[in-house]
Amino acid sequence: MTDLSQETLNQLAQYDTPTVCNVIELFDVRPRNQGYMNDSIKACFPKLPPMVGFALTSTFRSMAPPKAGDAYGSLTDQVDLFANLPGPPVMVFQDLDEPTVSATFGEVMCTMYKSFGSAGLITSGAGRDLDQVEVLDYPVFTNGTICSHGYCHIPQINVPVTVGGIAINPVDLLHGDVNGVTTVPLEIASEIPDACKELMAAEQVILDYCRSGNINPKGLAEARAASQELIGKLAHRLKR
Repeated sequence: MTDLSQETLNQLAQYDTPTVCNVIELFDVRPRNQGYMNDSIKACFPKLPPMVGFALTSTFRSMAPPKAGDAYGSLTDQVDLFANLPGPPVMVFQDLDEPTVSATFGEVMCTMYKSFGSAGLITSGAGRDLDQVEVLDYPVFTNGTICSHGYCHIPQINVPVTVGGIAINPVDLLHGDVNGVTTVPLEIASEIPDACKELMAAEQVILDYCRSGNINPKGLAEARAASQELIGKLAHRLKR
């Protein structure tokens, strides 16, 4: 488990996902080509602010009815687990049907999740009721849209899943926005907001120069060198 405060989660949500990814690279705790979802996972509502929360993982099927039980009974089981998480849940679904048969979620499901404190939802499958869900200001990330729910049911809860080309484990910390979704290593999460601020200040050196109205190649090289020096010092301090 983790002892991240809600204040830290709120601070993480102030920064876009690419900046968070850039900072994670500076810590050098994982390869630069790992830990983030591929372009199969897209934000349905690109204008919403960044989503930050802890994975509550599930699998999903809709090709055929469940062998027994209520197709929607496991929704209550999911909500029961919200209290066990160290912060707001992000619902993460791996659609086991190939190809995807129907929508993982709709208006009712998302309303229920948000009402109980969920920060968002990610599925390797599809969604529906997007007009209604958008009104909720509830971030959802999908591989597409399909109008029907088929024989939807949730075979497993709180298991490792694969979504967007990466493994997601229960309680993984997730950060997502219009640019995509990344996992955030818990051991460095509390340090990321301050590092984001420093990295953005270093990048601003180049941006300010390019917007100054008096530019030339030599000046650009100097601005880039100054920016890289700041980033290098930050990376040296952060590197594990």
